[in-house]
Amino acid sequence: MFGKKKIKVLVEVSARHCHLSKEDLERLFGIGYTLGVAKQLSQPSDFACKETVDIILGYKKFEKVRVVGPTREQTQIEISLTDAFGSGVMPPVRLSGNLQESSGAVLVGPIGQIDLKEGLIIAQRHLHCSTEEAKKYKIKSGGIVSVKIEGARPVIFENVAVRTRDDYKLCLHLDTDEGNSAGINKIGEGFII
Repeated sequence: MFGKKKIKVLVEVSARHCHLSKEDLERLFGIGYTLGVAKQLSQPSDFACKETVDIILGYKKFEKVRVVGPTREQTQIEISLTDAFGSGVMPPVRLSGNLQESSGAVLVGPIGQIDLKEGLIIAQRHLHCSTEEAKKYKIKSGGIVSVKIEGARPVIFENVAVRTRDDYKLCLHLDTDEGNSAGINKIGEGFII
């Protein structure tokens, strides 16, 4: 598919976090509240917020979970499989935004609490790719690729969903379990195969 040339890709490990809808942001932080930017993330549209929330997941509580902005249409919580163990809740593996009939959780903010009926997922590994890069590398939006990680703990991640958008930058997103399996602490690199 890609010939003999290796396509190098940045690999980022995404820890547990949540995205809030405007309505839920106001229920947790107050009417008219706006998110504060703590750090720009690799995808130009996304940023780590100054705000955190507590998440109650069955029998477990995760404190100070980072909110990622901007606000979204529906609140979404992303955790790892390890996070789910022992909680009594087993969320589905899904692409971001695919929340129908996903698991629920309780979000606790400084002034309110929300009992979400759905919105909790284990994020499916995925490749962000600009539309220009997709054309250049002949990568199909909505397609599937494999990414090889070399090093002390080499691994090939299969079934990597491709997501394209004009403003995306080429980057593989893994959760902490996947990052740990490849020996990646936050940032690494791999090759699309």
